[in-house]
Amino acid sequence: MEIFILPSEEAIGKAIADRIEEVFTARPQANLGVATGSSPLPTYRELIARVAAGRLSFKDSHFFMLDEYVGIAEDHPERYHNVIHTEIASQVDVKPENVHGPEGNAEDLQVAVKEYDQLIKDKGGVALQILGIGSDGHIAFNEPGGSLVSRTHVDTLTKQTRVDNARFFDDDLSKVPTHCVTQGLGTIMDAEELCLVATGANKAEAVAQMVEGAISAMWPATIMQMHPNAKVFLDEAAASKLKLIDYYREMQAAESH
Repeated sequence: MEIFILPSEEAIGKAIADRIEEVFTARPQANLGVATGSSPLPTYRELIARVAAGRLSFKDSHFFMLDEYVGIAEDHPERYHNVIHTEIASQVDVKPENVHGPEGNAEDLQVAVKEYDQLIKDKGGVALQILGIGSDGHIAFNEPGGSLVSRTHVDTLTKQTRVDNARFFDDDLSKVPTHCVTQGLGTIMDAEELCLVATGANKAEAVAQMVEGAISAMWPATIMQMHPNAKVFLDEAAASKLKLIDYYREMQAAESH
């Protein structure tokens, strides 16, 4: 993995947007993997500004979402289809019909998850996938203890994830859905490039495990060690438990020259 330690969320957002601009300028029909949560928001702000300035376009691209809650109302503001629409899709030039996500309200969820994996393949795959990481090391909604090679599937949310997400549901745990549909780790690993964002001290242990720990189902993000093109963007707090932090800084400095 390439590790980048940057001074602020805004600097991280700019760095990832730089990479996206590079990829999509060279390949205008490439597809972007989008994530929800607070981590990607600075990146989205950068992308919106660059599309508005004419530096970047997604008009020939497809967006693929990572996950969705099961059983959440279609008009709920925290339904991830609605979050992605609000935060990025409605503010850039991607076609509405080219924004895709796993369907948490499908009549047959087991059929729907297989169809979603196939759709990603049919549209040419994901060129660059934006990721966040949970405090327990999950990426998308792949919780600890699950398969490291899973495809898109229905899963049960852990109490920790529901507690972490309660802030989006009036701090009321009872309002947080208990199940989700998520791209599997195997599906995510199919993307050509992974760009993961982690900020804040509460992510430091998960980051240290992901980068320097053994590959383990107990820390799902550790599977990224097996990806040939994975980039990790951290602020100082999220990087604070890395044992080889000085080495990563040296590599980052060498890369910038």
